[in-house]
Amino acid sequence: MLLSEALRFSAEALRANRLRTALTALGLVIGNASVILVVTISLTSREYILEQIQGVGSNMIYAYYEAATQSSPEVEADFLKWADVEAVRRDLDGRIRAVTGVMTSFDRMTIEGREQDVRIVGSDQHYAEVRNLVFLAGRGLDDGDVVLRQKVALLTERLARRLFGGPQMAVGQLIKIHGLQFTVIGVFKERVESFGLSELTRETVLIPITVLRYFASVERIDPLYVQVWRTEDVEPVTAEVRSLIESRHRPGARYTVENLSAILAAAKQIALALTVVLILVAAIALVISGIGIMNIMLVTVTERTREIGVRMAVGASRRDILQQFLLEAVLISVSGGVLGILLGVGVPITVRYLFAELRVPVSLISVAVAFLVSFAVGLIFGLLPANRAARLNPSEALRYE
Repeated sequence: MLLSEALRFSAEALRANRLRTALTALGLVIGNASVILVVTISLTSREYILEQIQGVGSNMIYAYYEAATQSSPEVEADFLKWADVEAVRRDLDGRIRAVTGVMTSFDRMTIEGREQDVRIVGSDQHYAEVRNLVFLAGRGLDDGDVVLRQKVALLTERLARRLFGGPQMAVGQLIKIHGLQFTVIGVFKERVESFGLSELTRETVLIPITVLRYFASVERIDPLYVQVWRTEDVEPVTAEVRSLIESRHRPGARYTVENLSAILAAAKQIALALTVVLILVAAIALVISGIGIMNIMLVTVTERTREIGVRMAVGASRRDILQQFLLEAVLISVSGGVLGILLGVGVPITVRYLFAELRVPVSLISVAVAFLVSFAVGLIFGLLPANRAARLNPSEALRYE
């Protein structure tokens, strides 16, 4: 029998039981759509997580004083100083993009008629670059502000709104910090919200560190930030920063020097594990669909036993019978698989159309894998029923009622 004839006979047999064929293929529709949607969701969430981490600074290294040992109590000299920032900048020049340090204090400010504590952060002109700040109005600190100890300040977006009604209206206004008047020169926000887990909170004032040092009883840089040019330099530079800091302080002091590469790698591993688990769940749905195809095809062989006997009596070989029933199983699985692929691809495309700002990637590999799996499911689970049909005895098949 020619392949075209076998396909025609198989298609006619499936059309004769359209409802049963549709219900059998439904499992493949759901399974394939699930595979593609699972991969799409996984890729979207993975990219979102990685973008958030990279927005904080995937090439960023941070260091801070951790603690002293029991035998060596904490002393002021253990704290990181601005001299450490300058030493890192000098010794690692050429391998790093920027270095900065942060000092923090608090002051009382009247906001909306009520006094409350506000965090005052001191840093230099490199801080905005290292921390990936976004300026909503005005400008950031420059070299002149730091060197000349200018009394200028930058506000976070929320603080600018509460004090002056908005970012644009805040620029040029005067605020009082530690009894001195500061001119607001800019309003900023974090590129990626850290929700107060960094030195920045929703209501923070940023001023030159050279000014803040006059208000601090103890000089303490916490943390020190280093940004490298290339991702591959993060780990070696981290080790060098740790070695340099430890060499500048007494042996009893302990310092934490870390980077976001470990968090980035952990996020990738979590995303990969989640993808694998979800794909396994979708694969179970495909296996169940395959079992359903096998079950229906076994019923079909029983129902069409007499037809098989007649076809064998007029010259059909066992191979022809095997081919026809195998093709029927493959047609069911592939047609269901194609519908599932269309559904799985259609959902993210629709989401992208409705929400243009939302990036929802569609994996072509998942589409190819879904189609191949559909074909394999029909082939594997259709083999047993097709084999049983081909092994029927023609004379017994003809007598079957």
